[in-house]
Amino acid sequence: MASILTGAARAAHSAAATMLSAAQITVGEPIPAKPVKEEDPERAITLDLTGKNIIIGVPGAFTPPCSSQVPKYIEDYDKYKAKGVKNIYVVAVNDAFVVKAWKEKLAPQGTGVRFIADDTGEFTSGLGLLFDATGLLGAPRSKRYVIVTEDDKVDFIAVEDVPSSITSTASNVVLAQI
Repeated sequence: MASILTGAARAAHSAAATMLSAAQITVGEPIPAKPVKEEDPERAITLDLTGKNIIIGVPGAFTPPCSSQVPKYIEDYDKYKAKGVKNIYVVAVNDAFVVKAWKEKLAPQGTGVRFIADDTGEFTSGLGLLFDATGLLGAPRSKRYVIVTEDDKVDFIAVEDVPSSITSTASNVVLAQI
């Protein structure tokens, strides 16, 4: 009986990830104003997308690939600012407590890079970038992506074919696109 319930739960998660995720956002389209959290798990915000911004979507806080990708963005923060980038957001489909702890682990001295919890996956789903990661991470998660915005419109987007890969979403590659 337990295995039947487990199988049904997995199927439901997979179906939910498929149904919740819209078509993948493309260049020129607006970023949906969906609620996310930063620092305070009880206060929803929307991303401030005036000017040029970078949104980095990662499958999971504290995972090895994500924890190796994000530090380069932290290191390159001033280079992005020199190119006119207003905000760099790292968005993970995790709760705000986990995302805040991950930020403190990766940037114990602080950083201008903003760590965002998409705890319900609503923001990521609105981008069409949610995938079923139930087998490894226990629930639907974000594909690994980087979006450069000009105001609320997509100016550039890169999405990794394999969530653990960091090629087109590496900081040096994105920095060269700006």
